[in-house]
Amino acid sequence: MTVIDANRMHEIETRYPEYFHRSFRQRFGGLMILIATLLYSLYAVWFFDLPKLFAEAHWERVGIYLSQWVSYDVQPEFRIGDDGSIDIRYPRFSPLGDNPHPDWLVNNPDGSITISISGTSRTVTVSKTETIVTAHGISVPVDVSSGAPEVVGPVPGWMTVYDDNVLADLGFAGNVSISVDRVKIRKRFIGWANFIFDTQSSFFDKPVGEVVSLIVSGPRIKPAQSNLSLAFDDIWNNSEWQHGDVWTKLFQTIVMAFLGTLLGALTAFPLAFLAARNITPNRLLNQILKRFFDFLRSVDMLIWALFLTRAFGPGPLAGSGAIFLTETGTLGKLYSEGLENIDNKPREGIKSTGAQTVLVHRYGIMPQIVPVFVSQTLYQWESNVRGATIIGAVGAGGIGLKLWEAMRTNANWENVAYMVILILIVVFIFDTASNALRHRLMGTKTH
Repeated sequence: MTVIDANRMHEIETRYPEYFHRSFRQRFGGLMILIATLLYSLYAVWFFDLPKLFAEAHWERVGIYLSQWVSYDVQPEFRIGDDGSIDIRYPRFSPLGDNPHPDWLVNNPDGSITISISGTSRTVTVSKTETIVTAHGISVPVDVSSGAPEVVGPVPGWMTVYDDNVLADLGFAGNVSISVDRVKIRKRFIGWANFIFDTQSSFFDKPVGEVVSLIVSGPRIKPAQSNLSLAFDDIWNNSEWQHGDVWTKLFQTIVMAFLGTLLGALTAFPLAFLAARNITPNRLLNQILKRFFDFLRSVDMLIWALFLTRAFGPGPLAGSGAIFLTETGTLGKLYSEGLENIDNKPREGIKSTGAQTVLVHRYGIMPQIVPVFVSQTLYQWESNVRGATIIGAVGAGGIGLKLWEAMRTNANWENVAYMVILILIVVFIFDTASNALRHRLMGTKTH
């Protein structure tokens, strides 16, 4: 064991004071940050009243909305006449078309109708005097022959009795609303109804093989138009999913992001040279331009979109303008900071030869900044594809407006899911392409 005497210890302390005489901040900085984080978290819980917020939240709606993203429902209504007849009616725009004959609805010999909600485990049988709901292993009769529907026997937990109505909740499969003169059923199906052809199409409800046969070699459905062209028109103009309008709005969003970013980059590029202190030694001009960049980027893109939609009306022009103003400020700041951090030696070397200012910039500055500028611009373009979706919701055009319209109805969540998936795919493609181009320009490898 090596013994260090007092003189040697004092010498070591003198040579390395940062290890032996640490400040209060160095000794307790980490602990203070941890305590501050905990205190701030407690303050946030109190300020936002998170316990009450979580207790009063409608968590059941999460499941409802998610189920509607991946499914659709059919809502037949059974009206019981005074003579005991049962009239079946479907909503005007039923996914089953104008003349539905679903196999899950059976007319019984005694005049009653049995509806299969989910196989044989959940069924509803409607007759003129009672409605029998079978679910969770039991059958519950509801008498509808008197002035109000009345459950015969004990009422199960999944059934709610009101004054003039009995509601049976059958979970994801659907629900049943029973009154004296009518029974309303909501039956849920997994998938997206009529995603390819709507109920007005000549190809609606035909098997895939028959549709392919008609397109390839079948007789013309419309003499003036080939079946292939007719099929494309029916898909593009699908009235339920509006593929043509959705894809057009998606393309508008991409164009808005590209145009706004391009114009912002073209405007910010020359202004950045004037804002950089080492390029333009005019402090007043530098400060004016930098504060101008700060102003443009401090106003959020969404606010610019609101201003411009009031000025030019709703549409992609307002969206492109909002992106242009925001990107002029953002890219102007990034470009000017990039210019201020360049290596001045190549610039000074070219300048010493007596070259003109344009040539000094071309050969002394541009080779250093072009890869960085292009990389930053590509990143902003990718980010603006996402941003263009948001500003579209306030009337700036693009798929954002279409998405907001579908959400506002609170009934077209499958259309919302469709557009969200398209947006995710586009963002993924642009993110991948942008990353590949940036790595190529910067000379780094992707992993």
